[in-house]
Amino acid sequence: MKLDIIAQIVQILKDAPEVGAIEIRRGLFGAWSSVRVSKAGHGGNSTGEHIVVAQPPAASSALPGSPASASSPTAAAGPQLLEIKSPMVGTFYQSPEPAAQPYVKVGSRVTVGQVVCIIEAMKIMNEIESEVTGVVREVTAQNAQPVEFGQVLFRVDPHG
Repeated sequence: MKLDIIAQIVQILKDAPEVGAIEIRRGLFGAWSSVRVSKAGHGGNSTGEHIVVAQPPAASSALPGSPASASSPTAAAGPQLLEIKSPMVGTFYQSPEPAAQPYVKVGSRVTVGQVVCIIEAMKIMNEIESEVTGVVREVTAQNAQPVEFGQVLFRVDPHG
């Protein structure tokens, strides 16, 4: 990523006091490049959400706030869907073992504290629990594939 783009991101962050951090990812699947700019002591904005602007490599000239990248995670997911994001980097597994049924699938009802998947990191299997209640409308991660910190794993309809 070019330094002038990063400088513009820093300026956007300075001009928006309600935003604590901006993360931009570009690329496809495992070939993502990303940059995260945050204010001291902030992991996200005042509501605890992270603002992530995803761009395919061909749109590398787009900046946050431009029409090519203006959609936020909630706009992309629809106004009613909540996201369950990966709390770590690792490998996503949808079931406790290869032959077992997935913890959840599209149409499954989840509750707060329910295990929805496993993320393996450094040979440790970490059970990921839902922080929301609702019906799973989308599973965005693929079984046995790498995931990044903050990557959306599931989209859940809290009114379903």
